[in-house]
Amino acid sequence: MAAWAKLTLVGLGLVVVGLGLAIGFGSARWNGRTSQFVEKLIQALPRKEPKTVTFKDFEQLPAPVAKYFRWALKEGQPLIRSARIIQVGEFRAREADEGWSPFEAKQYFSAQPPGFVWDAGIRMAPLIKVRVRDAYVAGQGSMQAKILSLVTVVDEREKAELNAGALQRYLAEAVWFPTALLPSEEVKWRAIDNSRALATLTDSGTTVSLEFHFNDVGEIKGVFTPGRYREVNGKYESAPWAGHFRNYKERDGMRIPVEGDVEWQLPGRSFPYWKGRIVEVEYDFAR
Repeated sequence: MAAWAKLTLVGLGLVVVGLGLAIGFGSARWNGRTSQFVEKLIQALPRKEPKTVTFKDFEQLPAPVAKYFRWALKEGQPLIRSARIIQVGEFRAREADEGWSPFEAKQYFSAQPPGFVWDAGIRMAPLIKVRVRDAYVAGQGSMQAKILSLVTVVDEREKAELNAGALQRYLAEAVWFPTALLPSEEVKWRAIDNSRALATLTDSGTTVSLEFHFNDVGEIKGVFTPGRYREVNGKYESAPWAGHFRNYKERDGMRIPVEGDVEWQLPGRSFPYWKGRIVEVEYDFAR
């Protein structure tokens, strides 16, 4: 082998090793930052006296909401303080994308105050993974994305539209830790009809609402809002948004959906962009 060829191979090897070290360092920094978000989320949880579900509290609720709680929860069920969920599924970043990219994610929730951290790895190509972290912590929404944990492609924060969109997402995903949907100073329910009710959530000066759709069994089958903010070419625009839930399973005495999908409902078309499955869930109860 010629000397130049050997030097080329050595050079390529050093580049590969250097890239591997850089990716490892970037991944460690990413994971450390996620841990900081989660720690802040958990530290905000109040140390309150243990509370449990009481069915008599549902008497003043809209009929489909009361039916849902009686179906999904049990009398004496302790309230959830926080939750950790592992998801797998597929994601589509743009309408122009014909295919879906597989993802796996860990998500952490706090019930009071409301908050979440979603840390996902999305496989965009055989050797390219994009790390995405969506969060709503201490009343602030944020969104970061990095290719190979190194190259920043999204870094959004400190925007009212982002705060509202993140809080709406939290409200929709509360079906995975359903005691967070119980009526309180922050959560209010209003009847729409026999199968729909409006939930309104207020936190840190931001108020959002979602229509919840119920079936005859008592399940929440979906949520809808005529206006949720989405980023388009660097600006935020309001558009109809919907989520769909199915395949309810019992977890720690509660019934939750383990499959779902979400979509933007744009003029003349829909843009589904997330479909996933819950593979693991762990709760911390107020005991």
